[in-house]
Amino acid sequence: MYSKDGEKYFILDAHVALWDARPENQRNIHGKQFIDCFYDYHRNLSPESEVWPYEDYLYYGGEKLMKDLFTDGYVDHAIFQPAALPAFYNNNFGQTDEAFALTQKHPDKLTYNHCWDPRFGEDGLKQLREDAKRFNLKGAKLYTAEWFGDSRGWKLDDKWSYRYLEAAQELGIKNIHIHKGPTIRPLDRDAFDVADVDKVATDFTDLNFVIEHCGLPRLEDFCWIATQEPNVHAGLAVAMPFIHTRPRYFAQIIGELLYWLDENRIQFSSDYAIWTPKWLVEKFVDFQIPEDMTEYAPLTTDIKKKILGLNAAAMYDIPVPAELQVKNPPADAKAEAAAVA
Repeated sequence: MYSKDGEKYFILDAHVALWDARPENQRNIHGKQFIDCFYDYHRNLSPESEVWPYEDYLYYGGEKLMKDLFTDGYVDHAIFQPAALPAFYNNNFGQTDEAFALTQKHPDKLTYNHCWDPRFGEDGLKQLREDAKRFNLKGAKLYTAEWFGDSRGWKLDDKWSYRYLEAAQELGIKNIHIHKGPTIRPLDRDAFDVADVDKVATDFTDLNFVIEHCGLPRLEDFCWIATQEPNVHAGLAVAMPFIHTRPRYFAQIIGELLYWLDENRIQFSSDYAIWTPKWLVEKFVDFQIPEDMTEYAPLTTDIKKKILGLNAAAMYDIPVPAELQVKNPPADAKAEAAAVA
């Protein structure tokens, strides 16, 4: 929990990871390219005091994660959103066993989402069913730009992707987080395009599609899709650190999201360990849209509370103490849309 000026905030970090990018786990040069790109984002967008040594960044482990998130970072609950990247790493990039073990040890603090790749076909579907049971999955993280053999990406509206989304629907995996943001070397920029979100959101209205990184640098495309699809949500990973390096740009991002989506479909994410949540939470609570940017509505305390944790908590049925709620809790977007219709 974070408190400031008499206000208390429930913090749910909706996008964290536990990775191993040490040289011995790198399958090829692309594994080094990938983590080096992560480190460039970390170094260039963080306050100087928050920059880690490169060696610590390659692998930090569960003990440091728990300290950075829960002891120092004000986080009440966090959700693992792993990326596998088996084409680049021997034992995958996201550390499934270690992350899930932490979740089992701290179920009140951590939720584990898993990942899939529809290019694995029937074998992957079988694995998805096993994973859903093993991890008691409520959500998943999809990386449409992953390499697989000669393929350098896939689309959400591919035939096999639909088979996996149908299985997810059947298995109760309702929250589908999708990386649709800046490219990461050596992945291809166009494989993260947001256009395919439109079709699946229309065809799978029982699923929530959380678009991580809110489509950046395609914010306008994302907003035009999300305003028409009430089951599309914005994850603020990658957008958040601009609050430090380019605050007016961050004001534009959050202002556009609030205009098109409203405050009930935006989720705070630190993207740990690219960034740590402590300074992001502090800066966001203090942040105000500049007075001269009059086209955007004010960023109220209640809106900040929803974004910082209440929206994601409602999506994942995570209990929030009454004292940390707002008077008007996060609304069900589908119910609102039905009422208007």
